Amino acid sequence: MRMRTVEISVGAFMLAGIFALVMLALKVSGLSIENNQQTYRVHAFFDNVGGLSLRAKVSMSGVTIGRVVDIKLDKEQYRAKVVMDIHSDVKNIPLDSTASILTAGLLGEQYIGISVGGEEEFLDDGDEFEDTQSALILEDLIGKFLLNTVKQTDSN
Repeated sequence: MRMRTVEISVGAFMLAGIFALVMLALKVSGLSIENNQQTYRVHAFFDNVGGLSLRAKVSMSGVTIGRVVDIKLDKEQYRAKVVMDIHSDVKNIPLDSTASILTAGLLGEQYIGISVGGEEEFLDDGDEFEDTQSALILEDLIGKFLLNTVKQTDSN
């Protein structure tokens, strides 16, 4: 009887561990079990999206308010078009707000951060962010820094 209790305890512990790993994997990947929240779609055009990926978060003041649902090249403007689903309880994003591609940490994942504007009219389903800031590419910044340093040393 004692051996059976130990086996049941170990089995329950293993099931709890597997459940915790599944929940951790869902949290890290950005997927969620509940996906029935009402949303509306907005889009923005960027010169460079860097490493932005599908299901990346859209945040305002550090709070996640939506997800990236599509990234494609607009063949007329030759810019990246990013389509976002915004939670419908956030219906008061001013028209002149700015959408920026930001990085969580030094080498972390990229996401879209929205800086609130001052317009009295709000974005609605199908609207576009007029003001955008593309991703900062670390390699480009390092290259510019090195070239600037080389030019300064050559001129001395």
